[in-house]
Amino acid sequence: MMRQYELVERVQRYKPDVNEALLNKAYVYAMRKHGSQKRASGDPYFSHPLEVAAILTDMHLDEATIAVALLHDTIEDTSATRAEIDQLFGPEIGKLVEGLTKLKKLDLVSKKAIQAENLRKLLIAISEDVRVLLVKLADRLHNMRTLGVMREEKRRRIAEETMDIYAPLAGRMGMQDMREELEDRAFFYLNPEAYRAVTDRLADLSQRNRDLLSTIENELTKLFAEHGINAYVKSRQKKPYSVFRKMETKALSFEQLSDIYGFRVIVDSVADCYRALGIIHTTWPMVPGRFKDYISIPKQNDYRSLHTTIVGPSRQRVELQIRTREMDEVAEYGVAAHSIYKDRGSNNSPSKLENETNAYAWLRQTIQSLSEGDNPEEFLEHTKLELFQDQVFCFTPKGRLIALPKGATPIDFAYAVHTDVGDSCVGVKINGRIMPLMTTLTNGDEVEIIRSKAQVPPAAWESLVVTGKARAAIRRATRVAVRKQYSGLGTRILERTFERAGKQFSKEELKKVLPRLARLDVEDVLAAVGRGELPSADVVKAVYPDYQDNRAQQKSSAGPREEGWFNIQNAQGMLFKVPDGDKTKPVGSYQEDHALPIRGTHGDVPVRFAPEGAVPGDRIVGIMQPGAGIVIYPIQSPALKAFDDQPERWIDVRWDIDAAMTERFPARIRVLAINSPGSLAEVSQAIAKNDANIQNLSMVRTAPDFTEMIIDLEVWDLKHLNRILTQLKEAASVSTAERVNG
Repeated sequence: MMRQYELVERVQRYKPDVNEALLNKAYVYAMRKHGSQKRASGDPYFSHPLEVAAILTDMHLDEATIAVALLHDTIEDTSATRAEIDQLFGPEIGKLVEGLTKLKKLDLVSKKAIQAENLRKLLIAISEDVRVLLVKLADRLHNMRTLGVMREEKRRRIAEETMDIYAPLAGRMGMQDMREELEDRAFFYLNPEAYRAVTDRLADLSQRNRDLLSTIENELTKLFAEHGINAYVKSRQKKPYSVFRKMETKALSFEQLSDIYGFRVIVDSVADCYRALGIIHTTWPMVPGRFKDYISIPKQNDYRSLHTTIVGPSRQRVELQIRTREMDEVAEYGVAAHSIYKDRGSNNSPSKLENETNAYAWLRQTIQSLSEGDNPEEFLEHTKLELFQDQVFCFTPKGRLIALPKGATPIDFAYAVHTDVGDSCVGVKINGRIMPLMTTLTNGDEVEIIRSKAQVPPAAWESLVVTGKARAAIRRATRVAVRKQYSGLGTRILERTFERAGKQFSKEELKKVLPRLARLDVEDVLAAVGRGELPSADVVKAVYPDYQDNRAQQKSSAGPREEGWFNIQNAQGMLFKVPDGDKTKPVGSYQEDHALPIRGTHGDVPVRFAPEGAVPGDRIVGIMQPGAGIVIYPIQSPALKAFDDQPERWIDVRWDIDAAMTERFPARIRVLAINSPGSLAEVSQAIAKNDANIQNLSMVRTAPDFTEMIIDLEVWDLKHLNRILTQLKEAASVSTAERVNG
């Protein structure tokens, strides 16, 4: 195990003015806190943070980052606290250590959800300070190097997580050496047979081509020297996983691969890069379609280099990468190569990094777009999409370069330009031609978005796009559009209710009573009224506390007939009121104040509820079923879409519940609960404690981690139902609880 002075010496080699006191204090503190803790291998636990620190010294990182590496597991695995670390090492280091601490006691249904929430926390911490990422990747690399001592199930889970998230994340941040080692070690555990087969073939090929590689290196070096270019040429063999992935994705055999070996040409300046390229292309024939200029257009992870393939010495196909020494360092170490980390003291802020690296700017943008409103599984899915996708480069009509994942559509392009552009997109011109919005974009396309202020992005677009930013924006726009519809409906309802009360409706007055209505803003109030969650009479009373609704006092428990309306009763004695005369007028043709009594006189038309039920407080509608009477639906039921083209069957019905009413009403809910002993009992108890009856319960989907239940309840009204749902959501074994509307 590395000694204290050895760690300091490693940092001193590249940073002579190292803060020795900080490193010594962090070393001693972490060693004492981890104490006698052991790793699965039997080694002292402190050897792990020490090895993580050693990996980071190879990247020449500052002493603050090395100190964080030593401390990174103290809050999670020892008695150390954030406050204690802040006091001893300062709030900057305390914040970094906390960013590396996993969330504990997550009340989530699946391991996937827990993984997603920990990833979300980590990425948000990284977006504030990228040193969190550097420590986390070094931590994961050492864990992968020592994974063999773990049990099989855990080895596979950690290897999958590494392959899915951490290796591509390292690649996106430009840390190619880190990515390749993580991929190869994960490949070893996930597919050991393929790993052995590929490594054996590579070893055999390397033995056979040893002299050929030296010959090509020497010829290239001699050629550059003859033209006055100082160049260092080195050969490089593809890593096993990189070879396997290309064989799998391209459906090629090992013998068909032409780029197992590549040659890097390191020169002094950008001008020398292009001079070297010209010399190569005039000496040996170039393979058509194999030239790429990543100096002129860098990759999103800041990678810069010239790529070309030639038919070179000995008639061999030779892949060349030409770059400067600085480009080579960035290609190897990514964001860790930037001088801001090498030259910065531990007390300096890293806030300027996003202005220096495209990779870090991409990360911040990704976090911003993915963390808004997605559930954990969606967040994990979209993050993987962002990490894995290769890129295409497209241009706006003004020449702005937009980098997108492969498979991106013009809708993705529009949202990449700006959210407003995406929301207002109605068409596209690609290279001057009008094309469908689902067209897949290719490198070099010029994309012109056609916009309309009247456009609202359809929810169906979500299935057409590939970027997390576009998906999140479409989902958000859909929610806003639905809320706007409910808000408009709520406005009309309140205007009529205030008018009938002889009061003046004003949004300014509503603002004053928002706390009384438990809403954040006026739009929330209007949307809640439109959805039927908030009675319009309650809003009137909130604005005018002295207002008395005299109509309620005029109603009797028998539900007397009102002029212009007649009563109908169902088999359970529940009485509904519908308009007299033309009984098939569309909903909305009558005053919204007319009510539907639940008990009273008898009628001849049978009435029943739809399967999902309806409860007082819902806005409801009746649908005339020939030979079966009237079926009552809540207005939000998707089943009503089937009757959109049959307005003659819609009946305007209203609630009219007497205060002495003791009848319960049907409602259907969906509960997603952890699949563990006692979860069903906890759900049943929560319902019983809230004075509700369970009519029917069915397990519609059962998995190892969770169970989905559909429960038919009998409740008093909408407030009662919402109270039950709230209580269920607070239950320890319940992940989600929601009402089923059709």
